[in-house]
Amino acid sequence: MFIPLLIFLAVIGANVIVSVYLERKVSAFMQDRLGPMEVGKWGLLQLIADLVKLFQKEDIVPAKADKKLFKFAPKLIFMAIFAGFAVLPVTSTLQGSAAQTGVFFLLAIVSLDILGILMAGWASNNKYSLLGAMRSVAQIVSYEVPLGLSVLCVVVVTQSLNLQEISFQQGLFSMEPNYLFGIKKLGIDVSEVGGFLTWNILRNPFLLIVYVIFFITTLAETNRAPFDLPEAESELIAGYHTEYSGFRWAFIFLAEYGIMLLVSLLGAILFLGSWNSPLPNIGSFKLALWTTGEPGSWSSYLWGGFWLFAKGYLGMLIMMWIRWTLPRFRIDQLMKLCWKVLTPFLLVLLLISTIWRVLMVW
Repeated sequence: MFIPLLIFLAVIGANVIVSVYLERKVSAFMQDRLGPMEVGKWGLLQLIADLVKLFQKEDIVPAKADKKLFKFAPKLIFMAIFAGFAVLPVTSTLQGSAAQTGVFFLLAIVSLDILGILMAGWASNNKYSLLGAMRSVAQIVSYEVPLGLSVLCVVVVTQSLNLQEISFQQGLFSMEPNYLFGIKKLGIDVSEVGGFLTWNILRNPFLLIVYVIFFITTLAETNRAPFDLPEAESELIAGYHTEYSGFRWAFIFLAEYGIMLLVSLLGAILFLGSWNSPLPNIGSFKLALWTTGEPGSWSSYLWGGFWLFAKGYLGMLIMMWIRWTLPRFRIDQLMKLCWKVLTPFLLVLLLISTIWRVLMVW
């Protein structure tokens, strides 16, 4: 129990270091800026300098703030988000909690960060913080509807809420046969081929569209541009965390990069084959088997973790790309996209996924 906890903490710390450095470098590359280049080779020591600075900064609590709630809010945001990692399958045999309702648990526990954000804005006794908190609550609660529907499309196709079982269905070690596009009537069995041909986006081609919508909703859930209205610097200074300083401020951004990784890994698990290799078996070249490994073997630990985090960080890179490319939505545009475009579209896709599931067993 102690070793997985150490691994978990190490992954969290490494994620923050890698994510912050990537954010700076990606934005600098896209906007033709130098970025942090003076502190260490390629600016690698800038993160350490920032960490030392945050530790040294004074922890300021506004005189008229609700001090107990103000201090507890960043902890609640942090706990709610990082509790979600407990049910993610990292490899075929490495998983924190093999909960049969892992998908439900993940969506439920991550939703608690809304309380932390609202608590931070209200307890700050600052009108800009309160406005940012209310925007965030309206945005996250609204976009949880299309997010839930997109996840439900996968649940209908896989007939499972267990993230590890969903992972196994998308590779060589599936307990049921996999047919191209999920249609048994076609007779093209790809169970022994593996690779990307057994991913959910090809077991049901409409899930590729669902994944695009899922990705859009995760941008809103993580308050990332172009859905970063709760942190709109031009209007709200910094939004709900305006009054925070020092390491409490760092806790909030630690949680932000944490939820970026969490939703990116969740998207990889639900749609992109999870820890399974994207390389298919080609005749006697067992690429899928060699680059996935038998469950329980050391190679499965190495390859499984590599593929899952590679897919997760690819999703994070696209998030960063979008942040430094697209302008911010207005609040009316944001809500219209959610309720008038994404939600009705996903209801149709959910019906299609249900029909596709019937075809899979026909």
